[in-house]
Amino acid sequence: MGYGKDEMTGHGFRAMASTILHEQGWPSDIIERQLAHSEQNSIKAAYNYAQHIPERHKMMQAWADFLDRLKAGEQNNIAPNLSY
Repeated sequence: MGYGKDEMTGHGFRAMASTILHEQGWPSDIIERQLAHSEQNSIKAAYNYAQHIPERHKMMQAWADFLDRLKAGEQNNIAPNLSY
């Protein structure tokens, strides 16, 4: 992508996506599942195996559209999306 190690890392991209998706109003459960983070609450982890596939698909399409607008130089507000 043209970034040097001193400019951006894979983890940096993940952190950026997590931050912006949260600011856009996407639910934490969906974001965390997409990032393959494990549930920290042991009770919830023992019982909840939800994958949230349809919501994740919508969220990732919205993320791709957001990045396309950035690349095109369009004005990009990090406003609540809430289209899930």
